[in-house]
Amino acid sequence: MEEETIIIAALSTLSSSKLSDLTHSILLLTHRHLRRLSTVLSSPFLFFLTLHHLQSLSLPEKTLLIARHLLSSLHHLTHHFEPTHVKPHPSSSSSSSSTTTTFSYIRHRDLDAVLLLLLLCEVHQRNPEAFRGVSSTKWQSVLSQLYSDTMLTLSGVGAYTGDVLMPYIEMVTRCRRFVGVMGGGGKEGREVAAAPAAVVALPSVEVRGGGGVECVICKEEMREGRDVCELPCGHPFHWICILPWLRKRNTCPCCRFRLPTDDVFGEIQRLWEVLVKASGTCFDGE
Repeated sequence: MEEETIIIAALSTLSSSKLSDLTHSILLLTHRHLRRLSTVLSSPFLFFLTLHHLQSLSLPEKTLLIARHLLSSLHHLTHHFEPTHVKPHPSSSSSSSSTTTTFSYIRHRDLDAVLLLLLLCEVHQRNPEAFRGVSSTKWQSVLSQLYSDTMLTLSGVGAYTGDVLMPYIEMVTRCRRFVGVMGGGGKEGREVAAAPAAVVALPSVEVRGGGGVECVICKEEMREGRDVCELPCGHPFHWICILPWLRKRNTCPCCRFRLPTDDVFGEIQRLWEVLVKASGTCFDGE
């Protein structure tokens, strides 16, 4: 409940136009996912292929699958809260690496698997007895019934903002709790490197006003006329000092501002902090 409160509080700070844009983008994304799930449930071959893939994954692999889906969802929710200059440019690579900055990219097979997994969890939560004594060959019909109900709810006909946002918020909340419990990778204090794309995008500024500003890493003065690196939070550092720092951690040495990272769990933590800050609440969800 605390997580849902934070997300709702953050969204309440958006202007009506931005909230409308967000709602529209989430509705489109939801429809794409539902169409993808419809394809899986309507094809016996694709359903059992997806189910087999899901069952072949270990628990850590399932956790990572949900984490990547959560990360993509958080990017949609935080789109209007992050300054443009701190967003990494999504890679055009089709790499399937778990730590690649392709936050919105998930292979079709993995997307099918995570959507099926979330549906299975939802069915079990609504009715723990739904699959008791039912062979996996019958799962398709059980899931299809729930899917039909979901499609009618999210059809978009006569829907208002809450009809679209609340199921999405509930999905994000469930995923975050699962990832937090099973993954353990998003715990505060775990050091992760800044994303190379975010580091490359950092501006070089000239020291003015007579210098006198100290680089907190090397403790030496930044001389006037010298180009230094400025992080999005406004703190300057010698390039030779900040680059090795960002190869190990994505936080500002002064204020702990977080740069984007290619680490899935680290990026989830960063985006969650964006929502917490936007909501104006103080919450320790770890």
